[in-house]
Amino acid sequence: MTNLAVKPSLKNDLIHLTLAEARRGLEEKKFSAVELTKAYLDSMGEHRHLNAYILETLEQALEQAKECDMRLAKGEGRSLEGIPLAMKDLFCTKGIQTTAASHILEGFIPPYESTVSDNLKKAGTVTLGKTNMDEFAMGSANITSYFGNVINPWKRADGKDLTPGGSSGGTAAAVAGGLAVAGTATDTGGSIRQPAAFTGLVGLKPTYGRCSRWGMVAFASSLDQAGTITRDVRDSALMLKVMAGYDPKDATSAHVEVPDFAKALELGVKGLKVGIPKEYHLEGMPEDILNLWEQGKKWLVEAGAELVDISLPHTKYSLPTYYVLAPAEASANLARYDGVRYGLRVPGKTLDELYENTRSEGFGEEVQRRILIGTYVLSAGYYDAYYLKAQKVRRLIAQDFELAYQKVDVILTPTTPSAAFALDEKPTDPVVMYLNDVLTVPANLAGLPAISVPAGFSKDNLPLGLQLIGPAFDENVLFRTARVLEDAAQFKSFLRGHAS
Repeated sequence: MTNLAVKPSLKNDLIHLTLAEARRGLEEKKFSAVELTKAYLDSMGEHRHLNAYILETLEQALEQAKECDMRLAKGEGRSLEGIPLAMKDLFCTKGIQTTAASHILEGFIPPYESTVSDNLKKAGTVTLGKTNMDEFAMGSANITSYFGNVINPWKRADGKDLTPGGSSGGTAAAVAGGLAVAGTATDTGGSIRQPAAFTGLVGLKPTYGRCSRWGMVAFASSLDQAGTITRDVRDSALMLKVMAGYDPKDATSAHVEVPDFAKALELGVKGLKVGIPKEYHLEGMPEDILNLWEQGKKWLVEAGAELVDISLPHTKYSLPTYYVLAPAEASANLARYDGVRYGLRVPGKTLDELYENTRSEGFGEEVQRRILIGTYVLSAGYYDAYYLKAQKVRRLIAQDFELAYQKVDVILTPTTPSAAFALDEKPTDPVVMYLNDVLTVPANLAGLPAISVPAGFSKDNLPLGLQLIGPAFDENVLFRTARVLEDAAQFKSFLRGHAS
């Protein structure tokens, strides 16, 4: 990487910029897109121990950066011209390996580009590489990847390696560790918001249907949604503006207007009614998280918002509902990986044996577990008892939110039930691991937009996030409220060196 090196002082300045700051610096010619890209490629080389990337696209990134500089020189820069991004390895990228962190897709080179990554390319971004993740987005700690676990750039006082959260932990580690300005991510049950909370970043899951799922490797089709992990709220608004929009190639894509989300940032929260759901006050929740929730309420009241106590009575059924529906959809979606058409093939004497050998070797333990659960709940005799019942409960969960939004404009909760835990302390019981999603899953089941904002620290001096959940297709209320929390928390100090 020596040929990519930039002056240490310049590199240190560049890798701590927000997306908006980097964009302004490029427009004012304070540095070039090539210099900015080289700074990140150099940082990636120095921090490979984090295992944030499955694949680094060094040559392509530099070529893209050179093209960006030519456009900038002509005054033809697009909205995100020259911005180096991390791309979660769940988005198909034409001519570049896409694996979903699974052995079964190792070596797969898509002949097409996902809509989200294509939208970002057309806006002028530079792709630094494909980030690590839980296999097929199934996990909450980024430990199920075939390519090894990701390490959180943050450290506890005892020096133990921490999880960056999952499944979008690779993107979170890359952005927090100075290996990308920002990054794409996906959220099926909390896979953007939980990693963002664990790494001191802003994580946005838009409304279901706001961003196209075309070219995004499917886990659970009725829950998956593309989103962003960024260093501040403005960056999230700028990225979503580019990523979002109707896509005729995706039957679930919503034909709704894409507003200029950044304009909402200055609106404040005066007069807004903020819902506080009693069901999110979990038994045994750590004191530091409860204290942060209280602090978040105070910040919003001081800014002119009104707090309203609400009830979301079916919240307690969210996790079991999710872990019936998501595996059911996964078992159907992952049936396409059979060793016949693409990806891994492990030969057998018969076609059935080829299927069995390929899937046994290609899928990891967690993916196999969820396929088995999903196949079971969809099987004859159990479909009505589990899958159909879960769909009915899902409707009740969505209805709770609909009734709540007749009284309030936005809902405030903690993002996670704990701070990042050490990798050697990870729960061995899958059910205990699934509990990491207890505060994030309801928004996915209801298809609602939600954002996590870094707002404080745990007793171990690790980041904690506050979550905002808004009505469908009202990301603007999230951005305006999140901006108030961000300004009050002043968490951006981490960009100057809190993360090791």
